[in-house]
Amino acid sequence: MQINWQLVIDIAKAVIVFFGILTCIPILVYAERKICAYIQDRRGPNRVGPLGLLQPVADAIKSFFKEDYTPSHVDKVLFTLAPAMAFIAPALVFAVIPFGHLMEIKGYKILPQVFDMNIGILFVLMIASLGGYGLILGGWSSNNKYSLLGGLRASAQMLSYEIAMGLAVISIIMTAGSTRMADIVGVQTQGLWGTCIPAWNIITQPIAFIVFLCTAFAETNRLPFDLAEGDSELIGGYHTEYSSMKFAMFFMGEYLAVLTMSALIVTLFLGGWYFPGITEVGNTSLLNGILSIFVFGTKVGMLVFFFIWTRWTLPRFRYDQLMKLGWKILLPLALFNIILTAILGLR
Repeated sequence: MQINWQLVIDIAKAVIVFFGILTCIPILVYAERKICAYIQDRRGPNRVGPLGLLQPVADAIKSFFKEDYTPSHVDKVLFTLAPAMAFIAPALVFAVIPFGHLMEIKGYKILPQVFDMNIGILFVLMIASLGGYGLILGGWSSNNKYSLLGGLRASAQMLSYEIAMGLAVISIIMTAGSTRMADIVGVQTQGLWGTCIPAWNIITQPIAFIVFLCTAFAETNRLPFDLAEGDSELIGGYHTEYSSMKFAMFFMGEYLAVLTMSALIVTLFLGGWYFPGITEVGNTSLLNGILSIFVFGTKVGMLVFFFIWTRWTLPRFRYDQLMKLGWKILLPLALFNIILTAILGLR
């Protein structure tokens, strides 16, 4: 029986990426605690393990062994399904993001991307919205008024900001001339206006970048857009009735969404794995592939830091301000950018 090594490579990529992003979650939790402690002039985790490094492990053990209480008045099927949807959706989005340059090892081509889809960016928009349904179902199935209000807020927020996000992506598709994620990165590896400056979309599409960045914060339900939780108003919002691993899946889903959105912003606006002088286009060597993955990871790490920094710096919006920003500012701005892109013919 002949082994299909290409199939083995594809399965290995999926396994490595899945467990890789799962490993990143406790690192992000620890990083957020340390960064917010530094911003607030305190020490952060420092008791469990050296420098508090084992604190995420202690949190995981506590969540796993804590009583998994399900109230009698909830819709048990949807109540269980909701946190799974909030966790799985951002993980599936990461599967179509190219995080490195093509490598060729002993005749086998290895693309650091789980699924190379021709409609990759459309797949992203489709799957990303499912995470919002997890919040909505969690709030509705809890049969709790605070949770229901959180779910309603999440649904209104999702509708308001996903429209602007989709319109921002349309301008990127117009610039790249393709919906394939690798092609979007490929366009950004060219020189800008015949110079050595990389044609990253943050330079050629600054309006789309601003719109997408704001909507990414709203999609991840992080401050200043965490109205679906609204602890001071809704005592936790959509996840009020959750405990143990079900709550942990909501918790991990938020950090996974931050990681995925950061990777998406890097891919669409910051040149993906490309950085002039470090990675070479067309070089399929192992060294160039490793460098490209390192460049991509560094960019994602910087954006994750920006997400954390913003959360512990800006106050929460009022809900009317949230809706006004989405419908009266970001939506018209995204429409204007599409018209501007069509007129200027940026490619």
